[in-house]
Amino acid sequence: MLRSTSGIDPRKPAVIIFLTLALIFLTGPLLVAEEHDSLLFPHRNSLKVDFEDIIVQHVATTIQFTVTGEESQTGDRGKYLPVMLNDSLVIAEIINNKAEVRYVPGGDQTLVIVSGDFRMSRKLSPVPLWMSILPPLIAIMMALIFREVFSALFVGLLIGTSVIMYYQGMGFFLAVFNGIFAIIDTYVLESLLDSSHQSISVFSMMIGAMVTLISDNGGMKGVVNKLSAFAGNARSGQLTTWLLGIAIFFDDYANTLVVGNTMRPVTDKLKISREKLSYIVDSTAAPVAAIAFVTTWIGAELSYIQDGIKTLGLNESAYTVFLNSLSYSFYPVLTLIFIFILIMTGRDFGPMFRAEVRARRSQDGDIENETGVPDKKASQRWYNAALPVFVVIGGTITGLVITGLETTVWDKGAGISRNISTIIGNSDSFRALLWSSLAGIIVAVLLTLTQRLMTLRESMESLVSGFKTMVTAILILVMAWGIALITKDLHTADFISGLLTSLNLTPYLIPAITFILAAFVSFSTGSSWGTMAILYPLLLPSAWLIARETGLDYDRSMSIFHNVVSAVLAGSVLGDHCSPISDTTILSSLASSCNHIDHVRTQLPYALTVGTVAVFVGTIPSAYGAPFYVTLPLSAAILYLAVVIVGKKTILSG
Repeated sequence: MLRSTSGIDPRKPAVIIFLTLALIFLTGPLLVAEEHDSLLFPHRNSLKVDFEDIIVQHVATTIQFTVTGEESQTGDRGKYLPVMLNDSLVIAEIINNKAEVRYVPGGDQTLVIVSGDFRMSRKLSPVPLWMSILPPLIAIMMALIFREVFSALFVGLLIGTSVIMYYQGMGFFLAVFNGIFAIIDTYVLESLLDSSHQSISVFSMMIGAMVTLISDNGGMKGVVNKLSAFAGNARSGQLTTWLLGIAIFFDDYANTLVVGNTMRPVTDKLKISREKLSYIVDSTAAPVAAIAFVTTWIGAELSYIQDGIKTLGLNESAYTVFLNSLSYSFYPVLTLIFIFILIMTGRDFGPMFRAEVRARRSQDGDIENETGVPDKKASQRWYNAALPVFVVIGGTITGLVITGLETTVWDKGAGISRNISTIIGNSDSFRALLWSSLAGIIVAVLLTLTQRLMTLRESMESLVSGFKTMVTAILILVMAWGIALITKDLHTADFISGLLTSLNLTPYLIPAITFILAAFVSFSTGSSWGTMAILYPLLLPSAWLIARETGLDYDRSMSIFHNVVSAVLAGSVLGDHCSPISDTTILSSLASSCNHIDHVRTQLPYALTVGTVAVFVGTIPSAYGAPFYVTLPLSAAILYLAVVIVGKKTILSG
């Protein structure tokens, strides 16, 4: 039998299959790229036509023309390009030899482009808009059913990339094959290249390193001993966590990581479940940051409101509109009240009740170092942990002011609170968080070394161990960000918003529909900020115009407008709380060392309970004119009754 000189028998089926797959892998993308390129540039000596990579049905796409020939014409406003798209004439302004045309594709079609002597046709196969919901929906369902988040996020990413590849002209198997690699070389990589995502990852790793060090040097045990004087049982331990969550109101990321990591040893000692801790942490972070006057959220909120006011030509101040909208912020306020009710009654229901019972029945034990570093020589001095944490909190506030003043001038005509709010709103929160976390690490190391609690080598090993503990959570974050990018490319938000806004409803129901819509979008995309960015420009003008067209006077229309401003914000927070692909939900699980899916499953019934009461007892009645000093206490009373009637007393609740 003849054999090749390399020792490989080319007639073996396994070798043939391997070589075939290798050939597809190496040449398939190149062949597709060549075909795609020929479609983009059919006439290289005339106009060059470039389409967007991903085209979705019923969503406007940009067609860019590079003008190299005589197709351009000159008018009163300079050069322009007349373009016929099938039967529609579009006039595009030419800037730097570039012209852009917006086109809304339907289903599969042949698009004929004519401009002067230039003519081309392109077969379009847009991604059906309804398919945009599949990646996040499948990821969320798999995570909740199988209670495993990595495979769920991977499958969600694969569904999205495969759909995109398939509608770019690849066959089914080739689309799946290329989709696998697009997960890593496109969406994961793009997630990592985002500067804000990099900041969150580095901040999380540095907080993890600091917490590990102050645990190893005995500082965390000292804090536990001090807080035990205030938190002597499960009720007071939860109350202390709730108060800390409200106190750190200026940023939701800092709130989540600082409160979760600080209180975890205390709540463990008091037999409070990790699920309950992560719920309190998650549900005090975003709600407080969303409605407080001086937070990292305020700048984005005021920007969106200002754009809406400008579009409508209203003579209103964005800050005044924001302040007026707070009286309609039912979900964030009721969430804080609901947690307080649960704590004071000592009752829980649903999966959270079972988690709390399991925690109360667990065996007593000392708080262990999670890194496994020997703790024999650690002196339990509370300030070795408290000082670095205070540096992170104070450093973040200082950083927010410093970065805010770089772009904001103090307005002598405005009040102090207005100026501070504006400065914080225009700050660079990510730089502030990075500065403060690094300062916290430096202080923790100095305290450890000067007291000779650990050697320099041991301190560095402790920090590295802390970095390692965050790798799993950051991997989840990166994959969740990848899902968010896919939902953006496939215009998932457009599908959801179009589905709900197509309903012809009375203006009094617009705030409630807005709240539900924002919750769905935030739940599907895992981003409250992204939801606000999408819905504010869409819904603020629509709500105002519908209110005016139905005959409402200025004051009643403005009341609906204020309610919608609040509804977008509140719904975004609700969806963010419920979504297993939300970064703040992931960070809450991380900071509390709680299984991520267990956190989502136990938090979901609570968030939906508050959301339901907020809509039917708060948002809808307030749209019809019910004052907040009636609707808010009534909503709180209903939540109290719900907890008393449905909830069960947790054993040993204290």
